[in-house]
Amino acid sequence: MVRSRILLSTTILAAWALAAPVQAAEPLKVGFMTVRSGALAAGGRQMEEGLKLCMDEHKGEMAGRKIEIITADTAGQPAVTKTKAQELVERDGAQVLIGPLAAFEALAIDDYIRQTKTPIISPSAAAEDLTQRKPNPWFVRAVGTSAQAHHPLGEYAAKDLHYKKIAIIADDFAFGHEIAAGFQRTFEQNGGKVVQKLWSPLNAAEYGTYITQIDPNVDAVFAAFAGGNGIKFLGEYKNYGMQKPVLGAMTTVDEGILKRMGSEAVGVISSGWYSAATDTPANKKFVETVRKAYGADPGYYTVGAYMACQFLNNALEQVKGDISNKEAFMKALRNVDIPQSPYGPVKLDKYGQPILDIAIRKVEKKDGRLQNVVIKTYPAVSQFWTYGADEFLKSPVYSRDWAPAK
Repeated sequence: MVRSRILLSTTILAAWALAAPVQAAEPLKVGFMTVRSGALAAGGRQMEEGLKLCMDEHKGEMAGRKIEIITADTAGQPAVTKTKAQELVERDGAQVLIGPLAAFEALAIDDYIRQTKTPIISPSAAAEDLTQRKPNPWFVRAVGTSAQAHHPLGEYAAKDLHYKKIAIIADDFAFGHEIAAGFQRTFEQNGGKVVQKLWSPLNAAEYGTYITQIDPNVDAVFAAFAGGNGIKFLGEYKNYGMQKPVLGAMTTVDEGILKRMGSEAVGVISSGWYSAATDTPANKKFVETVRKAYGADPGYYTVGAYMACQFLNNALEQVKGDISNKEAFMKALRNVDIPQSPYGPVKLDKYGQPILDIAIRKVEKKDGRLQNVVIKTYPAVSQFWTYGADEFLKSPVYSRDWAPAK
């Protein structure tokens, strides 16, 4: 009897030893939500390029596990995004999600992510409340919030450029609303006044209707656009003979579309947590690799997806490739620490949001191409700017109708 028990135990141990490598070798399934049609398709393509670049760097393996990327096209539509998220998780067995692209898409799947407890890393969707008043415990962001880069720009416009009156024109969706409000808040706290806000549809065919409404007495225009809309706006702004300086959101003159612009973009001052012209060894290497692979400079969407992938790698290394304990894996994602990256050093706050250096950038033509040259840097900028989390979170989320408290 004793001998048979020993034999049985030995058999079980042998079977376990054979099964363990098989289990360890199982690929980690990562669902990737991109956009391949509509106004946001250019950003979606750049996201795909950034993710591929990261996966190639890791040779398709992280922390000893093969990574299987399952791609879904959301078309930039919230209802489609929710369906695709469900398919990735329930049909395809995705254990982690990267995406989606837009703020309104991320909001559309927020409840589903909470219900299914699916870890998700945002490569671009900047919706403020996902890491603020309604933090999703299964969500981390690899980029700034909508307003995070534009709080510094509002201050810069008032204190350094000495502008007093500004008109805002922005895409009429969550991303545009939050950018505009964040800029307005700090601009007005530093003595300026937003005298006009114009909202254009995300799929606007032309901008002449809005350009002709701009108050001729403003000192400058702040333009907040996503996707390819910055190209159309700046081209038409020049064609209408407008002379007022333009300030831009990070995505208005993003490197992903800057390559398709001309003299109309020169001189536009914007802000962002990334510029291809940032002069650090990590960024120089990244930019050279992207140029070699795709013949263009990386921008918002490229670097966002690249960094989301690096977040995944950093967290997997912490848990040694084992994500069977979702809570432990999410703790690792919230504890991401990357000393050197195209952004610079990256750490997250307790809400899952990176603290990032923010660059004030000016479009200049250098070395035969347009570049966002860094003219000033605000170090270690929190999503809460200088207000502190408690004070910031007492006020409503930035919105289309946001106005400073009286």
